[in-house]
Amino acid sequence: MDSVDGVGVLGRPATARRLLVIHNPVAGGRRARRLRAVVERLEGAHGAAVLVRSTGGRDDAEAFARAVEPGSVDAVVAAGGDGTINEVINGLAVHAAAGRPVPLGIVAMGTANVLAGELGLPADAEGIARVLAGGRTAEIHPAVANGRVFSMMAGVGLDARVVERVDTRLKRLVGKGAYVAETLVQLAVRPDHRYRVALDGGAAEEVAAVIVAKGHFYGGRFVCAPDARLTEPELHVCLFPKGGRWNALRYVWGVTAGRLHRFPDYRVATARRVVIEGPADDAVQGDGDVVARLPAEIALAGWTLPVLVP
Repeated sequence: MDSVDGVGVLGRPATARRLLVIHNPVAGGRRARRLRAVVERLEGAHGAAVLVRSTGGRDDAEAFARAVEPGSVDAVVAAGGDGTINEVINGLAVHAAAGRPVPLGIVAMGTANVLAGELGLPADAEGIARVLAGGRTAEIHPAVANGRVFSMMAGVGLDARVVERVDTRLKRLVGKGAYVAETLVQLAVRPDHRYRVALDGGAAEEVAAVIVAKGHFYGGRFVCAPDARLTEPELHVCLFPKGGRWNALRYVWGVTAGRLHRFPDYRVATARRVVIEGPADDAVQGDGDVVARLPAEIALAGWTLPVLVP
């Protein structure tokens, strides 16, 4: 499905791709202007046929992607934040699992844009349009948490509680600052929950938090699992063993300062299946949204998804 000598998916010229853009209009202002600029370049300079569908609420993006008939478009483009992209991926999962994958394109318009960063996607309108109109495809290996698909990471512990409780209005106003504020709140008030994690059917070990990574970026451009790659069929399990507020703060500093790999108590293990137990109904965050509740089973999806990349 790669473009070769100007030929794109389904044998069509790379400049004439048919694209369905699923857009989350909550991302307004400057981000909405960027999408308009991308669409104008796709339809003008690149000659693409573009249909834009705007979501009206949660789950719309997933439903729109699921309703696509494979072969009717050359790619489905998710235009929004990590949550919108995750919904589109869950919709496209039906086609990929059936052996009729529809390529995914991305116009990153969110706070962290972790998947876009992992894939090395450009941020400017012309660069985005160039990838959507003529980029090659890379096959990524998503994972599932209790049946819900995620592409980048799933987490249990402090990060999941922050994702669950972050003020969405504050997030729209100050972006990543909302997560910093909620992290401080959780460090001040959170109970010291413990979790049991078992890898590939082995003995469970107790930890204070765990992140199951498919890519090496986390929360933007921070790194927890330096060797994790989307294109490889493997889970990288980041284990934070020590509990308590001081250790939680130490781990947060380690992530943000790029020093986590130097902590002797922190480790990353590889697996294909992870079972996590802990307080009933504790949140599991996936790609920046709550996607499941404990107990959780996390495993490779068993299929690949083609994604448009430079």
